[in-house]
Amino acid sequence: MQVTPEMMIGLATGLLASAIYAVSVVVYRSQSDSIRPLAISSIKMWVALAFMTALVVLPIDSEPFYVPQEALAYLVVSVIFGAVLGDYFYLTAQERIGVSYAFPIAMSFPIFTYLLAIAVGLEEPLLSRSVGILLAVIGVILISKEQGQDDDHSVKRNLDKIGIGLALLVAIFYAMGAILLQVGVENVSPIDGNFVRVAFGSVAFIPMFLVAKHRGMSTPPKRTIKIIAVAGLFGMGLGSLLYVSTVKFVGAAVTSVIGSLSPLFALPISIIFLKERITRVAMIGVAVTIAGVILVVLGV
Repeated sequence: MQVTPEMMIGLATGLLASAIYAVSVVVYRSQSDSIRPLAISSIKMWVALAFMTALVVLPIDSEPFYVPQEALAYLVVSVIFGAVLGDYFYLTAQERIGVSYAFPIAMSFPIFTYLLAIAVGLEEPLLSRSVGILLAVIGVILISKEQGQDDDHSVKRNLDKIGIGLALLVAIFYAMGAILLQVGVENVSPIDGNFVRVAFGSVAFIPMFLVAKHRGMSTPPKRTIKIIAVAGLFGMGLGSLLYVSTVKFVGAAVTSVIGSLSPLFALPISIIFLKERITRVAMIGVAVTIAGVILVVLGV
């Protein structure tokens, strides 16, 4: 593949999005004792809506807001699959089998994204890119599994078929969301497209949040809410905009690989701020991931 300026911009926005997301995840994890995962997902989505609304209202984009009807459906369904159903099923899977198993399974979504992209004609089958995606996924799984073991060390989990099935479903949903987003954002400004996604995602989280509150979900401390809101402003607000821009520039398949690199960025942050240990397996995972990404980007 020829490395064009557009490809370089897409890679830069994708890596920045992944790094920002990694930092926000570390912040979320630091507050996990005082707030439920669903509350975190809801707050960060609602904060992102405020951020995107400001970008749409302010004269930042040179063109007026415009999303054609045919693109609207793709954008809405993409966020329902990715940020709503995908996140909800991931949280459920994580509760059943633990993060050290749920996250690596979910992070196999670049493989499904590439296969779907080939099936619908958005990508051509390339051996080097296929190998690169596989290596990147293996590397991310090695890194995230090592980090997940620290999270689950005090809880013994039974691996049930439902939890494993839900984690696999998450990977498929993430892949479908990425493919639909690529189609929906083709002729749409990233700002306009992401505003639509965040707006519908915010609405979808309202009934989920209310049901959880009705079932006894406690209200987190104000300090925790503020911390999550600030992290969500960058992680979900700016991060989702960069993610949509990356899909527009380089496509869903490449973006899915770059987007799955958050554990790679989170590793040094977790070591410094959360005092987590680094293992030989994690270091191997880093090397394998970098080799895979190089193959994906330079795939011929």
